Amino acid sequence: MTRIIARTLAPLCAFAAASFLSAAPPAPAPTEHNLAPVLFEGMGSHTRRISTTSADAQRWFDQGLIWLFAFNHDEAIRSFTEAARHDPDAAMPWWGVAVAHGPHINNPAMPEERQTAAWEALQQANMRLHRASTVERALIEAVAARYAPQPVEDRAPLDRAYADAMMQVARQHAQDDDVLVLFAESMMDLRPWNLWQDDGSPHEGTDQILHALETVLARSPNHPGAAHLYIHAVEASPNPYRAVPAADALRAAAPVIGHLTHMPSHIDIRVGAWDQAAQSNRAAMEADRRYREASGRPPEFWSIYMAHNPQFLAFACMNQGREKEALESARAMQDLLSKVPDDVAPFADPVLTLDLEVLTQFGRWEKVLEAPEPEPRWPISRALRHHARGVALANLGRTSEAQRELEALIDAKDALPDDALMAINPAKTVLQIAVHKLRGEIALNEGRLDEAARELKHGVAIEDTLLYMEPPDWVQPMRRPLGAVLMKAGKHAEAEAVYREDLRRWPENGWSLLGLSQALAAQGKPDEAAAVRKRFEHVWKDADVTIGSSCPCVTISPAQ
Repeated sequence: MTRIIARTLAPLCAFAAASFLSAAPPAPAPTEHNLAPVLFEGMGSHTRRISTTSADAQRWFDQGLIWLFAFNHDEAIRSFTEAARHDPDAAMPWWGVAVAHGPHINNPAMPEERQTAAWEALQQANMRLHRASTVERALIEAVAARYAPQPVEDRAPLDRAYADAMMQVARQHAQDDDVLVLFAESMMDLRPWNLWQDDGSPHEGTDQILHALETVLARSPNHPGAAHLYIHAVEASPNPYRAVPAADALRAAAPVIGHLTHMPSHIDIRVGAWDQAAQSNRAAMEADRRYREASGRPPEFWSIYMAHNPQFLAFACMNQGREKEALESARAMQDLLSKVPDDVAPFADPVLTLDLEVLTQFGRWEKVLEAPEPEPRWPISRALRHHARGVALANLGRTSEAQRELEALIDAKDALPDDALMAINPAKTVLQIAVHKLRGEIALNEGRLDEAARELKHGVAIEDTLLYMEPPDWVQPMRRPLGAVLMKAGKHAEAEAVYREDLRRWPENGWSLLGLSQALAAQGKPDEAAAVRKRFEHVWKDADVTIGSSCPCVTISPAQ
């Protein structure tokens, strides 16, 4: 996920910090926002037998494990805690509480409350070791390496020790699918969202992760934890197609868990399956609705995942020409994030102008200019609004006003702290792409095509250095306006190469399919152009807009 991810979202974790007593806790009382444990329907069929004679404890434990695999750690903690209430002598529910309080790839940090709660849960599990099976004792002893009696600032040694301990458990219990999945996750936590090098080769440890997950999926193709992690493990790799079966396994695996329902779209957009990507996120949003109705939960870390689904849907629709749904989805995401408290504002800030990205993508210049200025607590959004306004003004022929927006954009960019982030990339780096884009649009609309192409190429060069993220931190790929400018300049072969590279990075996106067909036609390659045009028409079959080029900044006539 929505990688609003791969950076620390510690403030949200404070919403769900819990304390644990030496005895099993009573059932929590409902509050204005319901925090009581809830047994959900539509959780799938995965089970792991634990050492208990209580059917209720077993059921709550199974639910906690599925939530753990789905990255809803707050819900997992509630389920595991309820399992402990139903069987006060069972060790594994407390193991689950301890694990769920730990770091994960979407939130590597552990605030002090989490560290304390994890340590206390571990002590509860240790007190019940005599009731645990051999593999259960091994798992509890491994998680003991993950935590310390007192909170620590540098978690790296503990995370490494936990991964090493889980490696030993995996070797001793190689036939246990859940153990291998937990081992793979412990390794992934050492390199959140960083398993692949720029040249496409794996980082150290990635092969071990893949081997563990592929072993499980070969035996149990529908294992929810293995399928989820495998998608994350290979989505940034040179061959995301290898995760298509895992993606298919998750599509209807747990209808109430929005994040698992959404996860196939991480692979869909990497292989050009835009229809499936859109449908996965529509289904995920429906799952989230059912979850909210069933649970009545307050804002927790899971809210970030719920916002990620309409964000992803908007991105998919933008590549299919579905303007109305893209805009509605962007605004649905913004509504979920716009009311977050100030200490969480930096994490929502980079995506709160997604509606302006949609409007600029489809050339709705007057609508862009109607957008109000974001609040001062959204400095990245304010900068991105300057970009959108500048692009709109340039395309309306008001280039002197666009130049003023460019200057405001540069000032806003420079005023940001160096450590300000988009989802994962430095905000200043991403906004420098915006600077080049706007300079290019101004030059284009003043008839300086060579300068426009040069500025857009500078933007492409920066874009290519960005760390992988989905949707990308720069939402509108720069090769699409570059290709359109090259076409307008009569550089058809160069435009063809640009479009082919964009299609390599974003397969079957409608914008570059149209651009490529036009570039081929302009070079006297009618058969190739017609074949690509058919691909474009397939992707665009449900579009509610028509387009004349790969960018609304340029219209390509048949003669070009």
